[in-house]
Amino acid sequence: MTTGLLAVIDMQRVFADPDSPWATPRYAEAAAGVRRLLPAFGERVAFTRFLAPAKPEGAWRAYYDQWPFALQPPGAQLWELTDEFTDHKGHVVDAATFGKWTPELARHVGPEGRLVLAGVSTDCCVLSTALAAADAGVEVMVAADACAGADDDSHSKALQIMDLYRPLIRVTTVAEILGEAG
Repeated sequence: MTTGLLAVIDMQRVFADPDSPWATPRYAEAAAGVRRLLPAFGERVAFTRFLAPAKPEGAWRAYYDQWPFALQPPGAQLWELTDEFTDHKGHVVDAATFGKWTPELARHVGPEGRLVLAGVSTDCCVLSTALAAADAGVEVMVAADACAGADDDSHSKALQIMDLYRPLIRVTTVAEILGEAG
């Protein structure tokens, strides 16, 4: 078993559906990496879901003016985890913020823990979660090949930015996390 908590960020229909305004082009590739990681973490997995707030406040008002389709309740189909993950979901952490480093996720990691991140989108919710967790003193590992961005360039740039935070954040691969030889 691998140590730490695997946080699977926002593997939801709204990011998987190619017709969605928020489609993540390499969602399927990220999902394949997540599927490889799941068995190694057993019960130490938390899935997160990005949800729209009931009533956007502050700068979120302008955000949802740009994306009104997303103002749907938590039970709406677009917020569901994709079918391949509904049987594995275990702990689910919902947040109406890009960053998923919430008190609930922090409790699952523990005070001296390690957080392994996978999911979408590398350049938004994964990045926001990694930075906040690192600020909290948590060792963060990002499985680059189990993440996907809004596009390839944004994905690469986000990984480069996170890698600047070594040793707090380490960008790695699924194989390295699983301890697989080269």
